[in-house]
Amino acid sequence: MELIIKSFSELTAAEFHEIAMLRVSVFVVEQSCPYQEIDDHDPKALHLWLRDSEGIAAYARVLPGGELFPEVAIGRVIAVKRRRGLGTRIVSEAVSAARSRFGAELISVEAQVYARGLYEKLGFRQCSEEFLEDGIPHIKMQLK
Repeated sequence: MELIIKSFSELTAAEFHEIAMLRVSVFVVEQSCPYQEIDDHDPKALHLWLRDSEGIAAYARVLPGGELFPEVAIGRVIAVKRRRGLGTRIVSEAVSAARSRFGAELISVEAQVYARGLYEKLGFRQCSEEFLEDGIPHIKMQLK
């Protein structure tokens, strides 16, 4: 499995198309949540994915501090093949990229509540009450 990390300007049109198709299929279609999935944060993000012979196996994006929150943020986390450790691996890689590329000392995520355990396993701690984002229960979590 290959890890790929690219800024928006480094992505090919085919790569961004594959990423966009995956994100929309999960966050809009699968979760029945109509919202503007492709947003103005993508051009400022680092895009990370694990690729195997079938395509993208896991994906996340890392936003610099000041873009979404004052601190660096990780979001749009997807593991295509679930329950195989790919979510943990892509978040771990995103944390490493946040630290090496953006000098992050504090990293935030707005996690879907059901995924809390994945983030806690990596050291993130809940720092907000539960809230609804596009009708889905979320919590803000941070890693120091």
